[in-house]
Amino acid sequence: MIPLHPAAAQIQDTGAIALLRSHTCGQLRSSNIGQEVTLCGWVDTSRDHGGTIFLDLRDRYGKTQCVVNPDSGAEFLEVAKKLRGEDVALVKGLVHARLEGKDNQKLSTGDIEIRASEIRLLNRSKTPPFFPNQPELPGEDLRLKYRYIDLRREAMQRTLMLRSQIIKAMRDYFEQHDFVDVETPILGRSTPEGARDYLVPSRVHWGHFFALPQSPQLYKQILMVAGYDRYIQVARCFRDEDLRADRQPEFTQLDLEMSFVDSNDVISMIDGLMKKLAKDLLGLELELPLPRMTYDEAVRRFGSDAPDLRFGMEIVDCTEFARQSAFRVFSGAAEAGGYIRGIKVDRRAEEFSRKRIDELTEFVKHDFGAKGLAWFRVETDGSLWSPISKNVEPEIQLQFQQAFDARPGDLILLLADSWDVTCKGLNGLRRRLGAELKLYDSKQMHFSWVVEFPMFEKDEAEERWVAMHHPFTAPRPQDMQLLQTAPQTCRAQAYDLVINGYEAGGGTIRIHDSDTQQVVFDLLGITPDMAADRFGFLLDALRFGAPPHGGIALGIDRIVMLFGGLDNIRDCIAFPKTQRAMDLMTAAPGTVETKQLHELHVQVETPPVKN
Repeated sequence: MIPLHPAAAQIQDTGAIALLRSHTCGQLRSSNIGQEVTLCGWVDTSRDHGGTIFLDLRDRYGKTQCVVNPDSGAEFLEVAKKLRGEDVALVKGLVHARLEGKDNQKLSTGDIEIRASEIRLLNRSKTPPFFPNQPELPGEDLRLKYRYIDLRREAMQRTLMLRSQIIKAMRDYFEQHDFVDVETPILGRSTPEGARDYLVPSRVHWGHFFALPQSPQLYKQILMVAGYDRYIQVARCFRDEDLRADRQPEFTQLDLEMSFVDSNDVISMIDGLMKKLAKDLLGLELELPLPRMTYDEAVRRFGSDAPDLRFGMEIVDCTEFARQSAFRVFSGAAEAGGYIRGIKVDRRAEEFSRKRIDELTEFVKHDFGAKGLAWFRVETDGSLWSPISKNVEPEIQLQFQQAFDARPGDLILLLADSWDVTCKGLNGLRRRLGAELKLYDSKQMHFSWVVEFPMFEKDEAEERWVAMHHPFTAPRPQDMQLLQTAPQTCRAQAYDLVINGYEAGGGTIRIHDSDTQQVVFDLLGITPDMAADRFGFLLDALRFGAPPHGGIALGIDRIVMLFGGLDNIRDCIAFPKTQRAMDLMTAAPGTVETKQLHELHVQVETPPVKN
């Protein structure tokens, strides 16, 4: 054990908490009755009951009721009367049991109170724009502007404590499995691929730029070449992309890489981590291995590569028999190479008025580009009815009924469109109806894997292949020959962790030889010169004895959101950005002095005039 520096030992002896306070506001219990204590915190509430002042003093540990009686002394009584919400105060006194019938079981300190013998105002607060204890939340912009007030809310403190627990549990787990925690650079080389980089101009090297890392991908592969075998990092990452409720321009991921492994090894390692987190933090017992399905199966059955498996409502493909109908919406879509696919709402048709169905129709048209929404209601006699019933032959209606195993009271919702539109539209409908109809318990958690993603997808605008994950992803060994003959059918050694319909993490086995890497670069339109310029250091490293390796990155912000039962990732981050990538509290991004721009050799153009 390393001995403490004498100055540090002196601080330790006094007790860091005991400098002003003897206990926290959530610490005292009946066992402390009769003790003299000193508490410090924020005034949560103040009540004057006939000259006796009741204060609830709050810190991040909890709340304690403090009582200032008239016999406490005129000076202290006067101080207590002037205290208002969010003032910072010190209260000293004896711990007493609360009067009979006055205990508060909602508080951990609800059996006791402090009879004040001394009270001090440590700092006066202006009237805040909102109070942490008010029942209704203010608008998010106001909360973000005054984030230091918002962070005093119990719900926010609970979430950040959960975040801390999750990160600690992750570090502990991987330490037990011989992983080495290595920090990788924040200032690195721009390697344009996927989202836009955040660029940092160099003052020393005129016209050159660093890029903030979208992930530590290249560095962690270099660490495997360097022989570190098992790497872990809680990594800060940056992507200049369009934002949603579950995205941020800067985010944190648990980054992992392993040598001499295949995809099963990486997945099994994360299975163990999820089992530990679910047990320790949620009290849930997960059965391992976690279920897996291929990308093709996930998209076919649920329309998404991150399906929410807490409920059923699987997609049914009706194309083969619907194409035989004289109803042109169905037959025309099939003739054009499209699909007729749908989902069934069990026994709830009476809840869907024409107005509600019209709202769902606008939803799939506006959000997913669908041409429309067809539907059938199953009547008590088992027949199908809808405004299109007269246009669909009875024998085709019977096949719809059989395909969905439809029963009286069911509602069938159908899209006739391209594969992509039917996938996105039905997945959107499925998620919306799952939530609206409460088809799952909001506290329910479902963990699964989606595996064997396509290696490539087509960028129709630029008429070229792009990597579905990243250009360093290895194909399945049995698909190696397809790289040059049929890249559209090549499947990757890629795997995504899915929790409650969200991608919570994604990883791949990496290409570990430079020849295969160049074949993939060729498919992506990255010439040898471009590859040498962007990734030359990695290609060089692969020629110096690179082991087979692979890894994964888990989104810590998103995992906290899911484990905390939240639906907005900004509530899981202490100081987040808005959907316009702004920090309302500090007013960032902001302008800088002309002198700074000159030092960086940067010139700011006048923004274009908006019509």
